[in-house]
Amino acid sequence: MRILFLSQLLPLPLDAGPKVRSYYTLRYLVEAGHEVTLASFRRPSDTDEAVHELSAFCTSVETVRLDRTLARDAFIGFRSLLTRRPFLIERDCFSAMHALLARLCRSRQFDAVHADQLWMAPYASRCEIQGPRILDQHNAVFLAARRMGENGGNPLTRTLFRNEATKLERYERSACAAFDKVVWVSDVDRSALRDRSRDDQVIPIATDPQKYARASRERKFRILFLGGMHWPPNAEGVRWFAETVWPRIAQRDSSAVFTVVGKRPPAELRNLGPGDRVEATGYVEDIQPYLDETAVFVVPLLSGAGMRVKILDAWCGALPVVSTTLGAEGIETRNGEDILLGDSPEEFADAVLRVLSDQRLAGRIGEGGRSTVERLYDWRKVYRAWGNIYH
Repeated sequence: MRILFLSQLLPLPLDAGPKVRSYYTLRYLVEAGHEVTLASFRRPSDTDEAVHELSAFCTSVETVRLDRTLARDAFIGFRSLLTRRPFLIERDCFSAMHALLARLCRSRQFDAVHADQLWMAPYASRCEIQGPRILDQHNAVFLAARRMGENGGNPLTRTLFRNEATKLERYERSACAAFDKVVWVSDVDRSALRDRSRDDQVIPIATDPQKYARASRERKFRILFLGGMHWPPNAEGVRWFAETVWPRIAQRDSSAVFTVVGKRPPAELRNLGPGDRVEATGYVEDIQPYLDETAVFVVPLLSGAGMRVKILDAWCGALPVVSTTLGAEGIETRNGEDILLGDSPEEFADAVLRVLSDQRLAGRIGEGGRSTVERLYDWRKVYRAWGNIYH
């Protein structure tokens, strides 16, 4: 088949969960014999090298610059308050992408269009093709906004998140109904928006365990969080950990250091001094040195949706993971075997301290995670299911 693949993110480098999903889906489709044209937004940080690498296996890679500005976002945010359209969708509606897709559909004949994430649904709906339209729902987006609206923060922020969640839920239901096939990464997300009578398929996010070696056995002292702080659930979870969990750990273990790696760390973390034993590095191109020094990989999320690919990353390195129940949502885990779960500050801190003080437990949990990701989340096995979508 000739597939037009629409992506909101250029799928390289593999430094975020949505990119991992998109990249290995592309790899599967091409290796299965399909001709894939990738049309993607391109951010200022995206490199020519990334485009070149994708062009090595895609039929072609076409990009449109993503020009977000504070002024434009403010205008769209104000307009969204007065309409039924969600801000998160309106923010990424650009005429240049519509023009690119119209040109591609005029010049080439496609057998299917693949919208990667909800953000590309409006573009797929306007592509003039005769074949099926497929939507890959990385998560139920409204769930993340709803959960942010239910948690802490000031009343205005909670109100804005609840308002956005209502609009997103309405929009998502309508968008899903407009596609011939919808694929989900977890049954939790599918159940939030669709009844089981629908012929939808769940294909979890998968990665490449063979690409990653186990983290080295150097001196371990870091408690590591990995993820971009521009995603509100990540920032919320890191604040909760720093304010309510970390003090309990720091009091009982004088050698541990809490390290936050990811774009746009909260100002309150950046302003902490060395005595607090908290580091906020910002974005790091080579994460391996931090992984090699990680004693515990933490996922202290209180909201969000979909799957946390950061857990798969940690498992690939055989790192012991401590997470909230919601942080591990959508992933098949075995508490006490490949992960430790804790939802209160006391439970979470106790789980981290257990791993820090018991090397046998740390090794067992880490190796259990590595076994799980090899067994259940290797893209070479899991993504064969895309053959049921494209046949």
